[in-house]
Amino acid sequence: MTKKSRIYTRTGDHGSSGLANGERRSKTDQRFVAIGALDEFNAVLGIVCSQLTDPLLKQQIEILQKQVFIAGAELALAKETRITDEHLLVVEKMIDHHDAALPRMTHFILPGGCAAGATLHHARSLCRRAECEALHLKQQEEVNSHLMRYLNRLSDLLFVLARHVNQQLGEPETKWIP
Repeated sequence: MTKKSRIYTRTGDHGSSGLANGERRSKTDQRFVAIGALDEFNAVLGIVCSQLTDPLLKQQIEILQKQVFIAGAELALAKETRITDEHLLVVEKMIDHHDAALPRMTHFILPGGCAAGATLHHARSLCRRAECEALHLKQQEEVNSHLMRYLNRLSDLLFVLARHVNQQLGEPETKWIP
């Protein structure tokens, strides 16, 4: 019988953690901050999945979750490139597909709508934060340029998906009028 591994290791009890390559760094290191931002973002995508009833859209969000997990793994590996142009193309195709069915925007809109739409807006804001944390990291260390473009495009997709879900459920968009 195989012995089950413990969830706790005690190796981080003094404020350091290990990258996938074995290197130990402070938990406040910018690389861990960026990884944490991606993790938080991915968790909210999981909340979105729990709110969706459309199986195709749920499947698309799960694809995004897997890609975001790959992005986090890339940051944890510190030197390996995992996010490629192929990942960008998947996101761009999703944007084009969902945006084609949406009415043209004439105003800025306030985040909100149904629970899934509002949560997609929340996920979009967390994606932007993850992108900013990765940019901070890029100022200190090398970061895959595909990853940076991917995160930028992904937040655009989440905006489109929020509009799409709200439209599907008949939720009106609240225009921001200064």
